[in-house]
Amino acid sequence: MELYLIRHGIAAERGTYENDDERPLIEVGRKKTHKVARRFSKIGVRFDVILTSPFLRARQTAQILKDAGLSATIEECASLAPDGNLQTWIQGFPWDNLQRLALVGHQPDLGNWAELLVWGVAREKLILKKAGAIGLKLPETFNPVGQSELFLLTSPKWLL
Repeated sequence: MELYLIRHGIAAERGTYENDDERPLIEVGRKKTHKVARRFSKIGVRFDVILTSPFLRARQTAQILKDAGLSATIEECASLAPDGNLQTWIQGFPWDNLQRLALVGHQPDLGNWAELLVWGVAREKLILKKAGAIGLKLPETFNPVGQSELFLLTSPKWLL
């Protein structure tokens, strides 16, 4: 299975909203995310499902991906909120019959999750830019931690 970790687009500055989970994408963030979504569509990337953090900026990013035809389904996933738990998500997710899955979330969590899946330990060295993507191939036999392969790490400017 291919797993795409996608960081939300450019959002309003921290501290401009009373609750961090209410910060929306700003116009430049929407435009850049739309361009990234169109590029994924152009190269034939489609997702069986898009899982998103419950935070507004991530939900808006997931909706842009859906609107670009990358998936018909978006589901909120509490584990994708900042400081979410990878192990909880892995154990609780129904994996049957999925070929491509997108997770829309936050940095540093997505970078750390990628490191855990590839190397088995997070060192906070993979930096995922806003609207950037990490692609991982998960093993057929399941315990992906330390067993996955990195095939994509890109900032949005390389997709545009």
